[in-house]
Amino acid sequence: MRAVIQRVAEASVTVDGMVISTIQRGLLILLGIEKEDTQEDINWLTGKIVRMRIFDDEAGVMNLSLEEIGGEVIVVSQFTLHASTKKGNRPSYIKAAKPDLAIPLYEAFVLQLELELGKKVGTGIFGADMKVQLLNDGPVTICIDTKNRE
Repeated sequence: MRAVIQRVAEASVTVDGMVISTIQRGLLILLGIEKEDTQEDINWLTGKIVRMRIFDDEAGVMNLSLEEIGGEVIVVSQFTLHASTKKGNRPSYIKAAKPDLAIPLYEAFVLQLELELGKKVGTGIFGADMKVQLLNDGPVTICIDTKNRE
């Protein structure tokens, strides 16, 4: 799994002109799922995200986690995070999981994140043409790959 995690002051997802998810302070997570991903990747990544200290404390130091600030989350599936640009000018998405595998893993990721946070997590619609808006706070953007554990 690959995740692009963005600390946001606010974010939303719109599909067909309707806002389907909106949050205030928290994280917008773009999630790419590949063929080899498992529940182990989900458990490691959700734990890392919930406890990562990337929110400012009272001294303005990034010392607080999503869990500690009671932040909100939107998770958007994004297969293009597994794009390979090695050959030619057209990216290849051969490593990205097909929907029959990716959808259950995406749903399991969202469920695990909800369990760890103790609250509902906003989502996009898998496979839909989504318009994602965000006000990046910082800016703080972190990329994580579960295969490298970084």
